[in-house]
Amino acid sequence: MFHICKLFFEEVELIYEPSDDANLHMKITIRTDESARLAYGDIRLSSPAGGEVYTSRYEKKLGAREETYKRAIKRVIGFCMLHVLRDYTGLEQAWGTLTGVRPTKLMHNMMMKNSLEDCVQMLRDEYLVTEPKVQLLAGIAERQLKVIPDLFRLDREVSIYIGIPFCPTKCAYCTFPAYDIRGNNGSVEAFLEGLHDEIRITGQWLRETDLKITTIYWGGGTPTSITAEQMDALFVTMSETFPHWDEVRELTVEAGRPDTITEDKIEVMKKWNVDRISINPQSFTQATLDAIGRHHTVTETLDKFKLARQMGMNNINMDLIIGLPNEGMKELQKTLDQTEQLLPESLTVHTLSFKRASRMTKNKEDYEVAERDEIEEMIRTTAEWTEQQGYVPYYMYRQKNILGNQENVGYALEGYESLYNILMMEERQTIIGLGCGAVSKILFPKVEHEDGYEQRIERFPNPKEPALYNQAYKEYVVKKIKLLDEAYKEAALK
Repeated sequence: MFHICKLFFEEVELIYEPSDDANLHMKITIRTDESARLAYGDIRLSSPAGGEVYTSRYEKKLGAREETYKRAIKRVIGFCMLHVLRDYTGLEQAWGTLTGVRPTKLMHNMMMKNSLEDCVQMLRDEYLVTEPKVQLLAGIAERQLKVIPDLFRLDREVSIYIGIPFCPTKCAYCTFPAYDIRGNNGSVEAFLEGLHDEIRITGQWLRETDLKITTIYWGGGTPTSITAEQMDALFVTMSETFPHWDEVRELTVEAGRPDTITEDKIEVMKKWNVDRISINPQSFTQATLDAIGRHHTVTETLDKFKLARQMGMNNINMDLIIGLPNEGMKELQKTLDQTEQLLPESLTVHTLSFKRASRMTKNKEDYEVAERDEIEEMIRTTAEWTEQQGYVPYYMYRQKNILGNQENVGYALEGYESLYNILMMEERQTIIGLGCGAVSKILFPKVEHEDGYEQRIERFPNPKEPALYNQAYKEYVVKKIKLLDEAYKEAALK
């Protein structure tokens, strides 16, 4: 209820008991019958001085599909709330009642029990998703199954995330573990020593459990903030420790900051057969880069992209962000025009999100961003541009406080989709996080019940701050291995 209200209003407070507060502006009442087959939604708005200024009512029949009582109640409440709030505000919500981060995960769950046509109709009728988003969601789900045909059969494989928590500087919108590599947040050498140890311990567990690795992803921070020699040493440890090293399907290094990319680092990545890197401009407007604290130039992005190409990197991703401060259609078009000259193999298009802990959110008054209608136009323009260039959407996710209630979409040329991005978002296999700020997602065996199945997923975060990681990683890795043992012991019993 709270998140649906947040789609329409910036400030929302839920009160679960009757209130005599004179400042209470809105009251929403949802009533259901005992069988949860019918719900009524009413919205009444009053001025602080008293007196009703608006009323609306909507009712929803659940239909014949069998569901648990709890899910039925949730569904009809969301349906009624969206209708009455849309009536009052005049705002259309493209994603309907879907407020979660992973709508594609919902789509896959639906497709396991229903035809694609039925799933599409359910998105329209039950979740009130608009037609463009319905088609986006259906297309992505189908493509993911084409890219990873065994997406639902990866029980004996895991993926690995390597968290390198250092960057040249921290961007204004960022909340990832990213510390100035020149700072005093814990010795880089001490951190790397702990990471090598954590890799060895994890590799030993994988060998003993006889699990293969699907993908390995270096993220952060900016992994290419460390030296070429330090990168090479990590690859040596992984190759010596991880089982079935030559069967890993994909190896990605997030070389996101152009100011960290050098010839010797590219040589190391080529030596170890890194088959995908990211070089992230975010924008091709220099004033924007300065405002958000990127501290690299547009020219530097172009030069480093060309360097990587010349040195044989033939699978490059670029990240763009829609809605950065002081950017509108003019700046977006400039970025798209410049990207067209480069044509990376894949493109991740983010919509700016005001993350709670970011510098941008804490100083929101210092950053002017586009209005909702312009954000929608920018999203639409970008989608049309990617189609013209031959890109196809292959993964997507949403975030809280994202501008215009939109989404982040990964586009790729045929055959260049990121396996790790799909696996991370769809939560179909265990992801083991190593390093600072890395979060493991450990999947337990599925439990069947009358309404489908449920699967326990345990998140296990490593310490975010390098100094704390250096002190405590041994304690954390023991706890993580214990949790992994529990999950895979249950799997073996089944």
